[in-house]
Amino acid sequence: MTKLALLFDLDGTLIDSIDLLIQSMQHAFSERTLRPSVPAWTAGIGKPLRIQIAEWAVGGDDVEALVARYREFQASHLERLTTIYPNVLETLAWAKARGHALGLVTSKGSGMTERSLSHVGLAGMFEVEVTVESTLRHKPLADPVLFALDQLQIPADRALFVGDSTHDMQAGKAAGVRTAAATWGPFSADELIPTQPSFWLQRMNDLQPIVESMELAAR
Repeated sequence: MTKLALLFDLDGTLIDSIDLLIQSMQHAFSERTLRPSVPAWTAGIGKPLRIQIAEWAVGGDDVEALVARYREFQASHLERLTTIYPNVLETLAWAKARGHALGLVTSKGSGMTERSLSHVGLAGMFEVEVTVESTLRHKPLADPVLFALDQLQIPADRALFVGDSTHDMQAGKAAGVRTAAATWGPFSADELIPTQPSFWLQRMNDLQPIVESMELAAR
């Protein structure tokens, strides 16, 4: 069977950490008059943290101070506010058993990524893990997706990127791979429609027939 590259976003796709991200932001900005609303912050999920925070900070030192407060809360509450979505572990194990390469493409830092994966039982599942430290440019640009494909040595026409955000869909499209929009994350279908995903997922195990169709096409 021809090996496919199945790439996945983390937050909002594999793990439900959205409350953690929102509460971390609220803690970081708790003493500020100028702060993002929950919808504004949610719309930026998928971008690197410093880029998100910079929109609401005053200068580089302020960014670092806010990042420190954010990470303080995040580190203290990660396990309490992070769960794996239904059917994720089973679907990834199914794809891996079929011989496909699994990759993670996240804007999260490597430390929190590893801790999150370990907490939900996904440690060691991926052949490549692309985090915010892996590339100079990030989603919604193509760089993280292309980096993953380069590491796996699999071409874009045999790859699929599964994500919940507009940033994921844009990055996948820019990299020339098929995209699958996960509809259980914080982004609504109306927000995702303009990014023209190749496929729509109502639940993670909807991925199985898509992978099977890609296997047939790759023969």
